[in-house]
Amino acid sequence: MNQSKDNIEIILLSDPSQQLVHPFYNKQIVFTGSLSTMTRSEAAKKVQACGGMLQGAVTKDTDFVILGKNVCGISSKHLKAKQLISLGFDIQIMLEDDFIWVLSMPRDNNE
Repeated sequence: MNQSKDNIEIILLSDPSQQLVHPFYNKQIVFTGSLSTMTRSEAAKKVQACGGMLQGAVTKDTDFVILGKNVCGISSKHLKAKQLISLGFDIQIMLEDDFIWVLSMPRDNNE
């Protein structure tokens, strides 16, 4: 690492052609509640375009549970995710707005 004269740390990549990996790449994703910005089919296509995989139910292999904005109370999928998290499984519960933001991330450094 180098430091500029303003004492700002600069990180140099060893290989600038290195591919960035999308956060959803090779991850298991579950939706719960209705999405307000797109259909589940559209969301599924976007997840698959990022290299992610859809699940119908929350399991110990789930990586992300996406909470749609149009959910009344807490869903059984949300409860199951919270239960598995309390048992030590690494499951991320993500709000729809955050899901949209993550989808907007480049899939690789050529985008």
